[in-house]
Amino acid sequence: MDQSKKVGSLAKTREKSTAIAAVVFLLPALILIVVYMIYPVIDTFAISAYSWNGISADRIYVGLQNWKTLLADRSFWSAFGHNVVVMVFSILLQIPLGMLLATFLDAGGKKFNIFKTIWFLPYLMSSVAIAFLFTYALATNGGIFSSLGTLFKGSKVTVDLLGRNPHALFSVIGVMAWQFTPFYMVYFIAGYGNIDTSIYEAAVIDGATRGQYLRTIAIPLLGPIFKTACTMSLIGSLKYFDMIWNMTGGGPAGGTELMATYMYKLSFQQFNMGYGSCVAAGMFLLITAIALLFQKIFVVKEDY
Repeated sequence: MDQSKKVGSLAKTREKSTAIAAVVFLLPALILIVVYMIYPVIDTFAISAYSWNGISADRIYVGLQNWKTLLADRSFWSAFGHNVVVMVFSILLQIPLGMLLATFLDAGGKKFNIFKTIWFLPYLMSSVAIAFLFTYALATNGGIFSSLGTLFKGSKVTVDLLGRNPHALFSVIGVMAWQFTPFYMVYFIAGYGNIDTSIYEAAVIDGATRGQYLRTIAIPLLGPIFKTACTMSLIGSLKYFDMIWNMTGGGPAGGTELMATYMYKLSFQQFNMGYGSCVAAGMFLLITAIALLFQKIFVVKEDY
């Protein structure tokens, strides 16, 4: 009896020690999450109920007036529409291209490592630096396309990609794909690496070609990876700011205005912090709703 009590006491002591250790290690992370993630979201919703310039101590409570204005704000919904276009084309471009590059590198093995390094370089660059780089590269005068057009035609040609709609939005989408496709390439390479080599060997023994193995075995096994990649691309495309801001500033004539750039202009250029916070809160709700809907609709089989 005494022995069983000792065992029970030791088990409780060990359980208590484990709980204390978990709290000690998790507490710093939880504090950071609360301070830098949860509190800003709550505070954003709180500020959205005020008319405030973001500087003065006087804040006027307006209740749901900002939200009523937001629902009828054509500029916001136009920016949301641009975000949706960016989201769709980001998924259609970045995910398939990343998978193709990963498939190529996986087939080549270690001898293709040089391509892996070179193709990953765009992702290592700052979005701001890339924005300035392509602003000059796509310039009407002296840009790549204008220079190539002049070279082939023999007379001066001006190609205005960032100064006209809808060319500007699709040009920026192309630049985004150039930067972020390498991320998904590495993501899919990791997915290929997690597939047991015995599966490929069994397929080869059964007479399957490399293409048949990819179509019927490897790519279906990458279903969960594909779903996660699409979710990350979806959420990221709804939050784009720095590249758009530095390439077009939301122009021309609002043709590349996104929710984030619209919120920034309201909050830090027009000093309408109350309504800007309402726009930010609206962004949060829309992004969360779209991400949850996507997770609900896009169902993949994870067990084989």
